[in-house]
Order: sequence, then structure tokens, then C-alpha cells
Amino acid sequence: MPHIDLNSDLGESLGAWTMGDDAAMLDLVSSANVACGFHAGDPVGLLKTLRAAAERGVVVGAHVAYRDLVGFGRRPMDVPHAELVGDVIYQIGALQGLARAAGTTVRYVKPHGALYNTIAHDRAQANAVIEAVQALDGDLALVVLAGSPLAGWAREAGLTVIEEAFADRGYTPQGTLVSRREPGAVLHDAQVVAARMLQLVREGTVPAVDGSPVAVRADSICVHGDSPGAVAMARAVRERLQDAGVAIRPFCAALA
Repeated sequence: MPHIDLNSDLGESLGAWTMGDDAAMLDLVSSANVACGFHAGDPVGLLKTLRAAAERGVVVGAHVAYRDLVGFGRRPMDVPHAELVGDVIYQIGALQGLARAAGTTVRYVKPHGALYNTIAHDRAQANAVIEAVQALDGDLALVVLAGSPLAGWAREAGLTVIEEAFADRGYTPQGTLVSRREPGAVLHDAQVVAARMLQLVREGTVPAVDGSPVAVRADSICVHGDSPGAVAMARAVRERLQDAGVAIRPFCAALA
């Protein structure tokens, strides 16, 4: 049976500010990218999300980011190599401790926001993230933008690489994500999103913003937990894929 992972960025509420519906998303996804406090999340909320993931058997990953609470981790930053290595190790380690207390284990690392987009093509910052993962636990998988140079760099370094597609983001004809500053960057129609993801799984392509098919090879599909209508989109994607005979299961199951 064909299968694919469905993931979401969770644990992003902070104090009195609620971001997304983690409980509802955890009923739909197979992997949860849990914030580590640098772009979002606080210890109490993170522990709650991790416990909920453990109860549902959802695999957990560390959603590491630039040190940017004000910008939600979406502002590009020029961070010195040693500082970025330390920041990534610190975030993973913090989440590992919380995960252990919650009865689960961090199985992978997925960079967030501007860090994710930067290291997809920036060799210097990519090397810092790779070095951090290797220094802490080389068995952790690294989730990367499908088709990006980072996928090759991380494999060359010996890491397990998971290539990811985005259900709720627009693609350029070159296979990159449309900038959030441009029209068509974020998709909102749950049924359109679900149809695109079925096309991805069946044909290995998604429609670009100009309507042309762009090749995307993916091991996992992400629905952003903070997007409007995120739960409806995740449910529509899951149901459309399952109705077509595609199983939803964590990519880490294949790594065990």
C-alpha cells in the first residue's frame, strides 16, 4: 500500500497567546514538529503538547529556529557558526528533556521558518545545523525542503534525510516555495489542498502558481498548525489520501 507521513508544526502557543489547535491536529497527523522555545512555545505548553502526542502515538520532532520570538522565527538572520550550532543543540536538548518527562522521544529535527528556508540553499548555515545534529545525536533524521541542495549536503554528512512538501503553500515553477510576501503563497481551500496532495502522492507533482506541474518528491506532507483552517485542511488531506488507498504513517516507522 502506498503511504506517506503527515506532519504539522505544533506547541507554538506562548503564555496567554494560543496558536493553533494542537489537540485536534494530533488526532490527524502522524508526526508533530514541536517548537523549542526560540520562535514560540513555553515549557508548560510544550509539555502538554508532548504528552498529548505520546497518548496518541504521534512521533515527535524538534522544531528548531532562530532566536526570534518577536518575529515568530520568520526573519532571516546572519548568525555566527558557533552560535547557531549551540542554539540548535540547546533547543533539541531542551525538547528531549521535556519529551522524556512526557513519556516520548525526539526522533527527528525540522528547522522552522527563516532558518528552514535559509539552510535549504545556504551552505554555511546548513553546515551549522548539520554539525549540531551530529554532535547531539547522529541518529536523528533531518526534515528538509524537498529537492533542495540541503538534502544532498545532509546525506553527504551521513544524516537520514526526510524530504517534505507543503500542503498549504504555493510553489514556483522552479519548485521553491512562493514567498509569503507574494500572492498565492498560502492556500486556504481545504479541498483544493487535498487534491494537490493526492496528485503529489500519485504523480510526484504539484501545480505551480502559473498552473504548470512541478516535480516534488516527498516523504512527508506538512500542514502548518497556525494557518487559518489548519484542522480542516489536515482532515481533508488525510481523508482524501486514505479514500484513495494511501496510508498515513510516520516516516520514522521506517527508520526503527
